[in-house]
Amino acid sequence: MSFDPYEFDRDYGQSSRMESIGQYTAKTFLWMVLGLLVTFGIALLGWVTNATLYALAYVPYIHLIVLIATIVLSITMVSRIEKMSVGTARGIFIAFSALFGFTMSMYLYIFEFGSLIFVFLATAAYFAVLAAYGYFTKADLTRLRPILFTGLVFLFVFALVSLFIPGFTALDRIFCLAGIAIFLGYTAYDTQKIKAYYNYYAGYPDMLEKASIFSAIQLYLDFINLFIRLLSILGRSRRN
Repeated sequence: MSFDPYEFDRDYGQSSRMESIGQYTAKTFLWMVLGLLVTFGIALLGWVTNATLYALAYVPYIHLIVLIATIVLSITMVSRIEKMSVGTARGIFIAFSALFGFTMSMYLYIFEFGSLIFVFLATAAYFAVLAAYGYFTKADLTRLRPILFTGLVFLFVFALVSLFIPGFTALDRIFCLAGIAIFLGYTAYDTQKIKAYYNYYAGYPDMLEKASIFSAIQLYLDFINLFIRLLSILGRSRRN
């Protein structure tokens, strides 16, 4: 079943809802935080034990395998969220977060640890401000959807072209700044969308639970992408 929660308005009344919108939103953000803890926990473990370096050295194309597995899990979550069980949705999210931890561990070899902590805190601050705006604003942020999607397409095309045209690397800073703006916008948009899912699935506890996981993974990706782009600008390389 295809849906857009912004195009529906189901009013079941508070009596049919098992939890308040505040509780539901808090649970969604807790899932996002859990995903981040798994990711950065795996990243730190891979760095401390040098498991990441061993994997890159002894497992051919391990980075491509991890990338493909991450994409497959993401597509599975998006396309089958309504059919899978709550437990499966949770498992996919945790597996996705763990796989991303392998990728994030590589940044620990590139950037100074103190710099990573600083950028993480800066990311958390920016993310919190835009998430609060998305939650409390009365403005309809759906009008940003085509702009944000166009921005994502731009980022993808730019990244693809830069692989084949070295001169594009001179525009990396502009690319990062554009990415920061886009994912800050998505943070507000995805936070507001939590309410839309809550209203749409009111009265369906299982679907409400899965929608919470789905929202969490969207916010998780907003945070990770924002972190990576801020790191490209503010991060201090170990080579410096």
